[in-house]
Amino acid sequence: MSADPTNTPVRDWTAPTATSPVQAEVVVPGSKSLTNRLLVVGALADGPSRLRRPLRSRDTQLMADSLRALGADVRDDGEDWLVDPGPLTGDVQVDVGLAGTVMRFLPAVAALADGPVALDGDPRARERPMAPVLEALRTLGVQVEDDGRGVLPFTVHGAGSAPGGEVTLDASASSQFVSGLLLAAARFDRGVVVHHDGKPVPSQPHIAMTVEVLRDRGVLVDDSEPNTWRVQPGTISGFDIEIEPDLSTAAPFLAAALVTGGRVHVAGWPDQTTQAGDGLRDILDAMGADVTLDRSGLTVVGGGAVEGIDVDLHDVGELTPVVAAVAALAQSPSWLRGVGHLRGHESDRLAALATEINGLGGAVTETDDGLRIRPAALHGGRWATYHDHRMAMAGAVIGLCVPDVVVEDVETTAKTLPRFTERWAQLLAGA
Repeated sequence: MSADPTNTPVRDWTAPTATSPVQAEVVVPGSKSLTNRLLVVGALADGPSRLRRPLRSRDTQLMADSLRALGADVRDDGEDWLVDPGPLTGDVQVDVGLAGTVMRFLPAVAALADGPVALDGDPRARERPMAPVLEALRTLGVQVEDDGRGVLPFTVHGAGSAPGGEVTLDASASSQFVSGLLLAAARFDRGVVVHHDGKPVPSQPHIAMTVEVLRDRGVLVDDSEPNTWRVQPGTISGFDIEIEPDLSTAAPFLAAALVTGGRVHVAGWPDQTTQAGDGLRDILDAMGADVTLDRSGLTVVGGGAVEGIDVDLHDVGELTPVVAAVAALAQSPSWLRGVGHLRGHESDRLAALATEINGLGGAVTETDDGLRIRPAALHGGRWATYHDHRMAMAGAVIGLCVPDVVVEDVETTAKTLPRFTERWAQLLAGA
């Protein structure tokens, strides 16, 4: 397994400071969440599938490579990915990198392979919780070997099929625990019924996305009972679908409009979506932006004061780093709540944000489930990323208004957005 989580050279990057309000048209690549869900579904389908405009990033390449190792044919066709399902094979090793979707979605798929599948990833990946998924698979009749650790590395002993049935788990640490079981559930002999028992599941829009992806492929999913998802056994239809833009990846670009008093337009923003990133519209509006959605996309205009916000980000936790960066530049206090689960993401994002903002002169206090951020005069300095793409993007936002912010290991952004620094330079150039 790779020692360098980004598979790219580590380098420092001095985030450019805006000398005038940004004015830019931005095109963001396809959604990582949709791309990786559809890759899994395509590998389990009853016929070929095409993903149009998928995200090509480290996380999605890891998913494609993992599915290839398991016997699916995932190949390029111009900008598209074609997926031909094949018999799932075992006796393979899979590198999940630091991708939560890969490490949480693939174990249930591996259960359908005809032999052992060993999964491992980056050093930080070995710290991220996996026990709920592994214990759920055991309950569903799958043999998993993890030496009782509940984290990577572990081996799923696929038997070519899996009994399925009913399982109760605590998914309060990650909605991916539920999605990972649902995506493969139709291929289990008896289907799967998942019950959540615990604190509210974070990032509920991601589970809604999983359910929508499955239903669109002809899978029968009943989610009418709170905290329960019932998937009937059956086939999964192949598909030809264009991937929506990744709305969460648009966050730093839209935030740039607010903090510089400029205007940024993101083309292709959907009218209706299950993506958590759609929450940016209300959040940025509450922080002082003028936000408009029309047929051409989403436009954010700044110009007034940047206001603090009191907001529960439980369902949209992935937006927290950029929202915290904007809050650090605001003229009034902010309280970001409901995101205690972020301590188990690519980094402990709450501790990381508090440490890095305070290191630039900020006034951030950690709470049990979030951050309190008070106005403070910020200065330049080093901004650590902790191998976390969203931390790097947050540092870039602060650097727009604070000279000499040096973002360490900026290429970690390749996890979800290759060529981030080039795209950022285009933003400032008005491209």
